[in-house]
Order: sequence, then structure tokens, then C-alpha cells
Amino acid sequence: MDKKLLDILACPSCKSSLKYLKKQQELVCVPCRLAYAIRDDIPIMLIDEARKITADEVDELR
Repeated sequence: MDKKLLDILACPSCKSSLKYLKKQQELVCVPCRLAYAIRDDIPIMLIDEARKITADEVDELR
């Protein structure tokens, strides 16, 4: 994932910064508890397609 792209991307729902999870190929918004998939190096920033993350997953990110 390109560092410059990561610096400008924000959660489409709340505009918070995102955490890049390389292993899972996801961008995560902790406040919204949403994970946006990255497919073929393209972040899928659609709220309807985001995966809801569990409280345990949020705790691991903090």
C-alpha cells in the first residue's frame, strides 16, 4: 500500500484516519468499527461493503 495514499485516505463515514493491516489487506476505522478491504492494491471505500469488526479486534488495534 502506497504511504502517500494512506496519508490522504479517511473513513468515508466519520472522516477518521485509518489503520493499515497488511496481513489482512484491510484499512480499519477504529471509531466506526469498520474494515475496508483492499483488492488488487485498490481500497474499497464503500460503507456498504465494509466488514464490521468485533470489540476484540478493536482492542487488538489499540
